[in-house]
Amino acid sequence: MIENPNEVVTKAILRLVPVPGLEKPAALITLDNGFDHKKPNSFGPGGLASLDEAITAATEANPSFIALTGKPYIFCVGADITGMPLINSREQALALGELGHRVFARLRNSEIPTFAFVNGAAMGGGLEVALHCHYRTVSSGAAALALPEVAIGLIPGWGGSQILPNLIGIINAATVILQNPLTQKTLRPKQAREWGVADALFEAADFLEDSLAWAAGVVKGEVTVERPEIERKDWDGVLEFAKAVLDEKLHGAVPSANKALELLALAKTASFEEGTAAETEALADLIMGDEARASLYSFDLVQRRAKRPVGVPDKSLARKVTKVGIIGAGLMASQLALLFLRRLQVPVVLTDLDQERVDKGVAYVTGEIDKLVAKKRMDEGTATKLRLLISGSVDKSVFADADFVIEAVFENLDLKKQIWAEFEKIVKPEAILATNTSSLSITEMAAGLEHPERVVGFHFFNPVAVLPLLEIIRGEKTDDATLATAFEVGKTLRKSSVLVKDAPAFVVNRLLTRVTSEIFQAVDAGTPLDVVNVAMDPLGLPMRPIALLQLVGPAVAYHVGETLHAAFPDRYVDSANLKRIVDSKLPVMVDKEINPEVIKILEVGDAPLTADEVRQKALDGLAEEIRIMLDEGVVAEAQDIDLCMILGAGYPFHLGGVTPYLDRSGTSEKVTGKRFLADGVANVRA
Repeated sequence: MIENPNEVVTKAILRLVPVPGLEKPAALITLDNGFDHKKPNSFGPGGLASLDEAITAATEANPSFIALTGKPYIFCVGADITGMPLINSREQALALGELGHRVFARLRNSEIPTFAFVNGAAMGGGLEVALHCHYRTVSSGAAALALPEVAIGLIPGWGGSQILPNLIGIINAATVILQNPLTQKTLRPKQAREWGVADALFEAADFLEDSLAWAAGVVKGEVTVERPEIERKDWDGVLEFAKAVLDEKLHGAVPSANKALELLALAKTASFEEGTAAETEALADLIMGDEARASLYSFDLVQRRAKRPVGVPDKSLARKVTKVGIIGAGLMASQLALLFLRRLQVPVVLTDLDQERVDKGVAYVTGEIDKLVAKKRMDEGTATKLRLLISGSVDKSVFADADFVIEAVFENLDLKKQIWAEFEKIVKPEAILATNTSSLSITEMAAGLEHPERVVGFHFFNPVAVLPLLEIIRGEKTDDATLATAFEVGKTLRKSSVLVKDAPAFVVNRLLTRVTSEIFQAVDAGTPLDVVNVAMDPLGLPMRPIALLQLVGPAVAYHVGETLHAAFPDRYVDSANLKRIVDSKLPVMVDKEINPEVIKILEVGDAPLTADEVRQKALDGLAEEIRIMLDEGVVAEAQDIDLCMILGAGYPFHLGGVTPYLDRSGTSEKVTGKRFLADGVANVRA
């Protein structure tokens, strides 16, 4: 077994607890790594060894029952994945799987009744250790219950793939093991109880006391736990349907999903020993695969780098924001208003060309607040407060005392310059002027202003409430106080902010447009739309190129393309066929299929490419563009490129964003002469 010198060991602390009604005390094992809930419990080699010792001591004490619980708010969030990059042989990977199975099996095979009191978040190996116990209670305050391994290139490798389907049925198990991780969902306590993951649900305030009393009832025979017999006749059909859905969405690009399907199929008839042995083999295969290493790299970016953006001025320079002004009242502006209102809870005022548009924008915000109340995602007291804080006016003087003003109007540089020239005369000298432009120059936008140092790019991604990325762009004259304020506001909005240099289309749109450019060069050469649409399938991207074009809107895509063509005409094509699609105003997709009317209007050449050739051209283009961006200092490091593509474009974890895939496919070195990341950072070291 490999040791992890960086492991924060979760200790299993044993104490004997008297329980009313029982002659012998209960052995209560509490998982606690010595930190608060911000650093959750996890299982590395040291943590598993501590649990093993605690189970031994508990068994020797001959208690009435053994119970496992966690520190406040946290049960356990699974394996300590920080140690996985240190594993450099399949033997070490096998040893990790076998160690977890051996320790957890002691709870499953115990002659003394075992209970899991799931008092907080239980994920991965944390939920699996609970599943090994004979009985489980769950707190209403448990934030998340999940087996998220597939999303990070692994599988539930400590019994989850075998126990869960035989406990709650194949449909619900497939939801927990496959669907939820790939859609970033978790189980809530009530659902866990309804599905049978937990045997009892108790309120958080008295959770431990109620769980101990309930366990005593089980031990004395006063409480009977009934578990329904699992239906097996539809098992194969459910998995065939799940495979079809996965193939449609991921196109076979995610090995962990395929392995999970195989293990779920095995759980139908295999003995527990056979099933867990297969888990160990599958886990070892995945740990020693590049997709899992890229997934762990992605996870680290999202969990750590996103919370500590690089190159940001000291937060002490940030100015206080007590009022927000939003220029525009269309859909994007209204979404921004709702976000600022909910997160900052300060007055937010909208303005637009006429009162009708302003009223419509305010109505959208109040309507969304009403929906949140109806769904019980917001209490009426908070809703009333927010309704009083949102307002709109065509009188621009209401912006005079705003500390942070953001515009969300049509992507036209002259229009935006005109707006800032007008509003600079209205707002106070220290107010931040933020633009939600997706491609235009912040420096040019600020040119001619009396205070260009307070203009900053604040680029959200649509839908605003869902996508977590915020590209914060520093113009040539943007000062540190403005930048610090922008990042503090982004943090309050609960967005992951990345510092970007003022360059055409910044990061995400620049790279997505490069792919679109390569795709439409192939179309112009004679490649059919249905061929280019499937060209990127082996990557397992969230959307195919033509579907993405439909989502973004051909006009928007063409406009960004024009900006980039003007800046880099040798790399970004001004596609006549994309212009034809824009001018036709035809939907590119109809009922999830390419619109045949669109195909008719295209004028194509006589040199079509294969799907493989299209894909390689797109990858070559990405590698070239990323190298140029890094050389230009658009972002600090390749890690920021990957973070932007994960959070802003939905690029999957198994790609590591984009640069790890370009590295391991050999594209980086072929196109640019070197890798983007050091060998072993997001792949199995050669």
